Amino acid sequence: MKEKIWLSSPHMGGNEFNYMKEAYDTNWIAPLGPNVNGLEHDIENYTNCGYAAALSSGTSAIHLALILSGVTQGDEVLCSSFTFSASVNPIIYQKAIPVFVDSEEDTWNMSPELLKEAIEDRISKGVKPKALILVHLYGMPAKIDEIISICKTYDIVLIEDAAEGLGSTYKGKALGTFGEFGVLSFNGNKIITTSGGGALMSSDENLIKKARFLATQARDEAPHYQHSEIGYNYRMSNICAGIGRGQFEVLDDRVNKKREIFTSYKEKLSEIDTIQFIEEPEGLFSNRWLTTVIIDSEKVTRETVRIALEEDNIESRPLWKPMHLQPVFKKYPAYVNNVSEKLFEKGLCLPSDSKMTESDLNRVVEIIKKLV
Repeated sequence: MKEKIWLSSPHMGGNEFNYMKEAYDTNWIAPLGPNVNGLEHDIENYTNCGYAAALSSGTSAIHLALILSGVTQGDEVLCSSFTFSASVNPIIYQKAIPVFVDSEEDTWNMSPELLKEAIEDRISKGVKPKALILVHLYGMPAKIDEIISICKTYDIVLIEDAAEGLGSTYKGKALGTFGEFGVLSFNGNKIITTSGGGALMSSDENLIKKARFLATQARDEAPHYQHSEIGYNYRMSNICAGIGRGQFEVLDDRVNKKREIFTSYKEKLSEIDTIQFIEEPEGLFSNRWLTTVIIDSEKVTRETVRIALEEDNIESRPLWKPMHLQPVFKKYPAYVNNVSEKLFEKGLCLPSDSKMTESDLNRVVEIIKKLV
């Protein structure tokens, strides 16, 4: 069997082991510790977010953001439909109600026009949504200015899910730093990883202090174990944070490599008019976490290409199946325009592993060219 080409796998930079060894040598084999503090500073310095809490996952960061936004049972939370289920699940944790909003065609992210329509319709039904979870899909920034304006008009808390967007910017400013809260993921397939982990960001120091408190089982200050609030075991371990510190040292290299992969695919497949790439609108800078294409052909479909790549031991993946089409979420309100459904039907994520060689990329391209 040919060597596996991965969609996006962990890529070590070299210093991760040194930070991990320091944790081992000092016996900081536990949640919290110097590496956790150091990683939080790395996040704050890189994104200029203000303050950050290193957590066990991006999902836990969204959950804490909802709690700190005052979302409780029966509240409605607007959410991008074109995303991974981890963006939505924390809404259900809070026994709140997700309200899905479809995409626009320029960035594939939430449509501001549909968002405004959804808010006004919910208000007309007697319920004003309390918060909005906005996803920056595949590292492409959403239309933030328009969405911020809508959130301010209707007094809705903005939570940016930038799990796929570390290293991306909107008009020069890092994703995750526009709303009241920003969320990052360091899962193994992300642009940098801590094995598993995430972070919550905010410009409000008190909110991040409260997030750290809740994430550490909400233990009150006392010589004994005392709790006045429900807490969570959401803090990142010192070992995982050590991996993250090493990864942050090579983050810009990873962004550059991902963008090079996108450019190379685009150049090599430019002659095929049934394959379309998403471009960066003016002022937007994408980390190109995954190179995505639309295969607009009746003869050779997205699934035809995916299976052909799989048969050659190459991992690719359809674009996200919209949340309003997921069986577990089908009962919730959704404001759709069919954009995300068409993207799911025709879209494919191509191998975008930052370790892939030119030979690997050519192998992928040759299979696609033979088919299309």
